[in-house]
Amino acid sequence: MLSDKAQESRPEWRAFTGEEANDRSRTGIPSSLARHDMGLSTVIGRTDKDASGRAIDVAMRSTMGRLRAWDFRTQAHSPTDRNLRQAFSELDRLKDKLGVSDAVIEKTAYIYRKAQERGLVRGRTISAMVGAALYIACRETGASRTLKDIAEIGNIKRKDLARIYRLVVMELDLKIPMIDPMKCIVRVANRANLSERTKRVAMNIMKGVTKSGISAGKDPMGLAASVLYLACLNTGESRTQTDIAEAAGVTEVTVRNRYKNLKSQLDLN
Repeated sequence: MLSDKAQESRPEWRAFTGEEANDRSRTGIPSSLARHDMGLSTVIGRTDKDASGRAIDVAMRSTMGRLRAWDFRTQAHSPTDRNLRQAFSELDRLKDKLGVSDAVIEKTAYIYRKAQERGLVRGRTISAMVGAALYIACRETGASRTLKDIAEIGNIKRKDLARIYRLVVMELDLKIPMIDPMKCIVRVANRANLSERTKRVAMNIMKGVTKSGISAGKDPMGLAASVLYLACLNTGESRTQTDIAEAAGVTEVTVRNRYKNLKSQLDLN
């Protein structure tokens, strides 16, 4: 994976004076919630040499061997640590395939840790819990990723992912913002290779739909698909309902029903 080969070595803080830099400086990579140890753990080397490169004596070598064994046991045999290792390994894979930002990943790791503290992970698959946390993070940060996208990339059933998503939101008492329908229009239009003129017409129609309250309670992707189909008819761009439905990841029936509803309520010809 790309994230395995590219490591950010700069500090996660900024300093504006030399004294501030000295006060805040430390060694190692930046700390991160998306690492099982937050990037703060140490590893006892196996070289049996001191800082000068000289071999340590036999007595110290025996002591270091015991310390090394206990260090491994405390890090590798904790159930919580093993769970986090596996979860964040899965999160790295999703990050590479979905192309989400580091801010979304950090938010996902925070939500997953909270869910683990509440005992929500037990009895459920780690991949589904990570996927649900990632979808929540995408909604909170405004990243345009749908449940279907995460389910397909994570090889998870959408129904299971939706169920765990609702559970996490309820148990952690999260306030999830609504999906911006304009972002859905841009995404579907790009997938369907629609012109900029059609996009602008669709955005104007969507503004009217949002103001009238028609969009309340409706799937944003399905609504965006129907608005884009309506815009295609207005601009004369040749696209079928099937083309738009495939680009949006919804059924043709959804596009047809939403289109009829919009046409009647907006009084369009």
